[in-house]
Amino acid sequence: MKLATLKNGSRDGQLVVVSRDLKKCVAVPGIAKTLQAALDDWEALEPRLESTYQELNIGNVAGEEFDPANCESPLPRSYQWADGSAYVNHVELVRKARGAEMPETFWEDPLMYQGGSDSFLGPRDDILMAQDEGWGIDFEAEVAVITGDVPMGVTKQDAGQHIRLLMLVNDVSLRGLIPGELGKGFGFFQSKPSSAFSPVAVTPDELDDAWRDGKVHLPLKSSLNGQKFGVPNAGIDMTFNFPTLIAHAAKTRPLGAGAIVGSGTVSNKLDGEPGKPIAEGGVGYSCIAEIRMIETIQQGEAKTPFMKFGDQVRIEMADEHGADIFGAIDQKVVQYTGS
Repeated sequence: MKLATLKNGSRDGQLVVVSRDLKKCVAVPGIAKTLQAALDDWEALEPRLESTYQELNIGNVAGEEFDPANCESPLPRSYQWADGSAYVNHVELVRKARGAEMPETFWEDPLMYQGGSDSFLGPRDDILMAQDEGWGIDFEAEVAVITGDVPMGVTKQDAGQHIRLLMLVNDVSLRGLIPGELGKGFGFFQSKPSSAFSPVAVTPDELDDAWRDGKVHLPLKSSLNGQKFGVPNAGIDMTFNFPTLIAHAAKTRPLGAGAIVGSGTVSNKLDGEPGKPIAEGGVGYSCIAEIRMIETIQQGEAKTPFMKFGDQVRIEMADEHGADIFGAIDQKVVQYTGS
């Protein structure tokens, strides 16, 4: 099943069921007005949403044209946004970039930060950036899950049963602000502005065999200004799968229905070493920070600039037959001039 949220002037938008080919959608106010409402009563409402989905796919429900430009993120705001760092290769590289050593425990215990969840961006909304390009504007292409209610202390063996939906993420980062914030010993805040999510969230069964072992075994494609930037496989080099991340997040607290747990930047190695750009036969990268670190290692300095005003990033994923699964995140960096 595929679900989306259309902009309608309210904070939480209007829930719609979207056809498998992403061409049609239908509002379902008689079932749930918002995605959060559906998640709050998932066991009762999911069969009704699934029935509408099947009817839409076979043409028994006419629906209307689905336009990702009219979408909010599937959850325009959430009670919880916890972003992990499941691809330890990425962690290792970005820590090296700021001169920080990586403890061996990072291979055994996930990193996770609690992000701002009150103002997610729509998948086609501009990335508004105040004042300065010098903050090191970067995109981070990720996968995320939305959970139902998760009990405190859930085991990683049981955590997977609480996954309701999957979606893609652009976790915008301000690399120039991160070292100073982390140096205070209290985590990210200003360096992590609003994130954006794919137009559509999908149930795990939509991925068929690509969803296994708590991972999405498909390439995550990102492009910068129309040029391919990365196509790493989200199922490769994922040290901590989604059930492990959920169990980590719920170690000392329950998670409420609608909690979002991110994978962190998707990152693949190549023959046991850091990856290569696509132009050099590698799968590229899911953020600019990684290629800058590789350039520093190989050439003594970073040459690829961070994003500037007017730059455009696109993040998407296709199935094994080339069909778009989630719709694309497609955003431009624009200078914020005030409301």
